[in-house]
Amino acid sequence: MNAMPRAFWINTFTAIHDEDKLARYIELAGPAMRAAGGRFLARGNPAHVFEGATTLRTSLIEFDSVDQAVAAYRSPAYQRALEALGDGAEREIRIVEAVE
Repeated sequence: MNAMPRAFWINTFTAIHDEDKLARYIELAGPAMRAAGGRFLARGNPAHVFEGATTLRTSLIEFDSVDQAVAAYRSPAYQRALEALGDGAEREIRIVEAVE
């Protein structure tokens, strides 16, 4: 039986409109991700940007599977974090399978 590959959640903020809403989101989202089995590998402002649009903040979170990462997004705890963020920022989220 083949094990499912690990997955990485990549969250990039491209615009921040309200620092207070962002702070509340961060306060709620971190514990929600850890409770869902996520492990933060990196987060914060980029050290260097060589190509592409401006990215203000990035998080890289490892999960045991794509299903676990999707469940984390859909979890009530993370949905509360999203509600707190509201229109406070623009961002993109990608979940990609790890190369094993």
